[in-house]
Amino acid sequence: MNGLDRKSQEKIYYNIRKAQVTNDPELFKKLSATIWEFRTLYHKTYYRLFAFWDKTEGKQTLVIATHGLLKKPGKHLLQKSKKLIVSDNNILNRKNNLYADKEKNKNRFS
Repeated sequence: MNGLDRKSQEKIYYNIRKAQVTNDPELFKKLSATIWEFRTLYHKTYYRLFAFWDKTEGKQTLVIATHGLLKKPGKHLLQKSKKLIVSDNNILNRKNNLYADKEKNKNRFS
């Protein structure tokens, strides 16, 4: 997001906030079993941020991936989707490992 101009950033943040209160598949859409997409159209360019749900610890927390892309209309994202599935699994695995280490240390000192 840092590389985008201020107006584009504001539009993306606006759409994320809007997606929290409305069900609009043009803004927030399921791409696969685990990958979701925030999509913003601004000045004839689609800005796409990918997300997934972290369902660990008995809660559902939306996690926005650390990257996004600019999409030209008509391009297919199958290859990107496969990379994102690997990415979200890696993030959840690291989080679970950190949580397990924290619990182990907590039990060790109690």
